[in-house]
Amino acid sequence: MLFIRKSIHGNRFLMVLSAVLLCMASAQTETPLQLHYNSPAEEWMTQALPIGNGYMGAMFFGGIDEERIQFNEGSLWAGGPGSHPEYNYGNREGSAKYLDEVREHIAAGDMDKAHRTANRRLTGVIHKGEGIATDFGDYGANQTMGDLYVEVDREGEISQYHRSLDLDKALGQVSYKAGDVEHTRTYFASYPNQALVYRFENTHTDGVMYRIRLETPHVVKRLQVEGNVLYLQGHVADNKLGFETRLIVQSDGSLEVDAEGRVTVRNATALTLYHVAHTAYQHQYPDYRGVDYRAKIDAVVARLDELDYEEIEQRHIADYQGLFNRVSFQLNDINHSDVSTDARIRAYNQGEADAGLETLIFQYARYLTIAASRPGAMPMHLQGKWNESTNPPWACDYHTNINLQMLYWPAEVTNLAECHVPLLDYTAGLVEPGRVSAKEHFGTRGWIVNTMNNPFGFTAPGWDFPWGFFPGGAGWLCQHLWEHYAFTGDEAYLREQAYPVMQDAALFWIDYLTENKAGELVSNPSYSPEHGGISAGASMDHQIAWDLLNNCLKAAAVLGIEDDFTHKARMVRDQIAPPKVGRWGQLQEWIEDVDDPKNTHRHVSHLYALYPGDQINVLQTPEWAKAAETSLNARGDGGTGWSLAWKINFWARLGQGERAHKMVRKFLHLTGETGTVMEQAGGVYENLFCAHPPFQLDGNMGAAAGIAEMLLQSHGGVIHLLPALPDAWSSGKVKGLVARGGFVVDMEWADGTLTQAIITSTQGGTGVVRYENQIAMVGDDEFNQELAIHLEAGQSVTLKPR
Repeated sequence: MLFIRKSIHGNRFLMVLSAVLLCMASAQTETPLQLHYNSPAEEWMTQALPIGNGYMGAMFFGGIDEERIQFNEGSLWAGGPGSHPEYNYGNREGSAKYLDEVREHIAAGDMDKAHRTANRRLTGVIHKGEGIATDFGDYGANQTMGDLYVEVDREGEISQYHRSLDLDKALGQVSYKAGDVEHTRTYFASYPNQALVYRFENTHTDGVMYRIRLETPHVVKRLQVEGNVLYLQGHVADNKLGFETRLIVQSDGSLEVDAEGRVTVRNATALTLYHVAHTAYQHQYPDYRGVDYRAKIDAVVARLDELDYEEIEQRHIADYQGLFNRVSFQLNDINHSDVSTDARIRAYNQGEADAGLETLIFQYARYLTIAASRPGAMPMHLQGKWNESTNPPWACDYHTNINLQMLYWPAEVTNLAECHVPLLDYTAGLVEPGRVSAKEHFGTRGWIVNTMNNPFGFTAPGWDFPWGFFPGGAGWLCQHLWEHYAFTGDEAYLREQAYPVMQDAALFWIDYLTENKAGELVSNPSYSPEHGGISAGASMDHQIAWDLLNNCLKAAAVLGIEDDFTHKARMVRDQIAPPKVGRWGQLQEWIEDVDDPKNTHRHVSHLYALYPGDQINVLQTPEWAKAAETSLNARGDGGTGWSLAWKINFWARLGQGERAHKMVRKFLHLTGETGTVMEQAGGVYENLFCAHPPFQLDGNMGAAAGIAEMLLQSHGGVIHLLPALPDAWSSGKVKGLVARGGFVVDMEWADGTLTQAIITSTQGGTGVVRYENQIAMVGDDEFNQELAIHLEAGQSVTLKPR
């Protein structure tokens, strides 16, 4: 065993280097991680509670006389092939021939004419028509699959009602008394068995009656009961996408069925429902069909038949905890977990300290990630895997100008790398249609995806500018490909999947960027996402292009590749217009110095290089970091849900824990606004879903990423411990966070000072650990806040005060 004294935070630390087995941190906490309420939910968006297994999601209400469980299957969408005879994946054929005209107008300074031409000639295309019910025509929208209703007979008054979601075990629960009869329900979503499971129990001597029915807004081809199985087969009206959902009914009561496919169970003390679903969707361009969904369901049902309820529940808990228990997080001693969650948020908004609520929102995001994104399933959309509409806001789609990416920000750092996989696989499937869009709209090589993306290859720009123009979406998605490697060190994945996709996306920027009079390469034309007019260079485009090319070069170095592409990528990267500081000290949003210091728009897109990028950081580019802070102050502390979440990350990257914590508190503002109001209306609902508004899951995930960023940062080649710790978190501990390079970090601190840190390497390698404060001595050497470590796979280093 080797003892080396090193320096961290003004104390002498003992560094113990020893070979250890890598183990998962237990998430056992002193108080339960639970959302709980004293009444049933009345509203889907603000009160119902979510369960999910990656493939399917459901929201349960906990109604007394009738339970409603709204359910989704992640691949059920309207639009795309078959919805309209002219559906063309959004592409406007021959659009690229007008690009030079747009650029000529920009060069002449006629921005109005440039915008009008771009909006007429470069936009994507949608078609509306008879039989298409969504606002966006054949672009389509995510679809609810339907609702399950279970009526429950009762006698007597209701008392002792309790509805909860247990994050430690991923179990939804409802309990109450009807007279002297106790009723309990348990809900969970099993990934190993690909089923949703609902169990109803009561203590009535003779049992009670349950009535069960399934409803769907789609075309029904079959609704009937055979034995104890309720079958619902149908298809989406516009594109004829087929689906089936089955409900297996098990009970100690007697079953009766009627001609309309409803099931009555009499004299039951226990009722268990196994719920499965699949569709014909396949993520393969150009048809997006091909799955034999009935055979898929047959296989799922066969596996369910091999197990009893207790075995299925235990398999679910073990699978879930294998992911969730990797990270535990506790703060101080202030935790009002005994108070109902809705009352708890209200008290917090009135100024009451509740560090436990802040750890709860962090762990809730991890729960939602596991529930909504598992290998083999579709990636999360704007609402994860939960949507009750056939015509939801913004199509409940894959927005790639921040929202889809934000959904996956916490995946790697909070030790859920497997849950990142659906996005990585989905991104690879966008390359083929994205190449067509790049050629048709911009005349380039490579692939693109713009602001709005459906699962049917719609990679073209949106159908109106400025919001619809964002070819940078592909480059931003490629950052996730690189980050997965940076955290996991999976070189085979980098070689076989990530690098080819990244390289192809880089070809677009190599072809598209143009040289301006200053000799810099700029994106022309471009729009800053959803803000401002046309430009000869929106800063976010430049930052994404730089980030993509830089990551390609890092990947090539890992893989030992040096060729014509890397040579060109290096030249282009180094010529891209760098971030610029404007006339009032701001980081410019455009190549033109036209930022308005009074503008408080929700998008702060020109700070991409600060987070999630790493082109700007406090240590290496202090002038740019200061300019980013100036821009951030000007935009203010308001915004929609996801915008508030992004600002947590910005302030954390700037090392300003108090400001980051202020944004955490603002994010946890209780709101009841469910319309599409985007002016200072962000916050959370009673069920802790983020309010954009309406509900969008990206804010939940962005907030969790920001909280993690306050505790641990690892960009720029440095593992930075407690870089933005606020006073409100003066004492606490966190286990299982992950730093780039595959280092798992456990920390404890008291009175604002680190008391112990354990860093474990999962893959072996070197790193630099940083902790702010004075210089400390190590033997005859001095270490200015940083120390280098080298660990073999499975080895740990422990830092303790001497």
